[in-house]
Amino acid sequence: MELILPDMGLLIWTSIVFVLLLFILTKFIWKPILSSVNEREKNISDSLALAEKTKAEMKELQAQNESLLKEARAERDKIVKEAHELAAKMVDDAKTNAKSESAKIIASAHQAIEMEKAAAMSELKSHVAALSIEIAEKIVKTELSSDDKQKALASKLAEDINLN
Repeated sequence: MELILPDMGLLIWTSIVFVLLLFILTKFIWKPILSSVNEREKNISDSLALAEKTKAEMKELQAQNESLLKEARAERDKIVKEAHELAAKMVDDAKTNAKSESAKIIASAHQAIEMEKAAAMSELKSHVAALSIEIAEKIVKTELSSDDKQKALASKLAEDINLN
């Protein structure tokens, strides 16, 4: 039974040591432990709040990035469209210029051909006239080779002059 029921002296000394230990713990150790626990709790709650704030900021930044990406894509599409339109316009202008230049060259060629044709006709006429004169001269020489023929021609020409 001694094991189950403690002695009165042991009970008093155990109580005194317990009270003394409780006093020392509350006086010197309990406050720093509680303050460090409270400080740690505060740090954890601040960290959680900061994490939530950072998470919200990240969502906001992500939304801004998405809107900036959409704007950049729209701007890129606009620039590409303008570039295509400008290229098409440049091609059309080049075609128009080429057509007008070819029309000018063709007109110039037609004019040059007409001028060459007129020059050739003029030269041909002068050659024909020269040949005609040569032929007429030869014919007149052969026909007027005798004096009788010359006198007959002269009188005939004189009659024609008198009649006119």
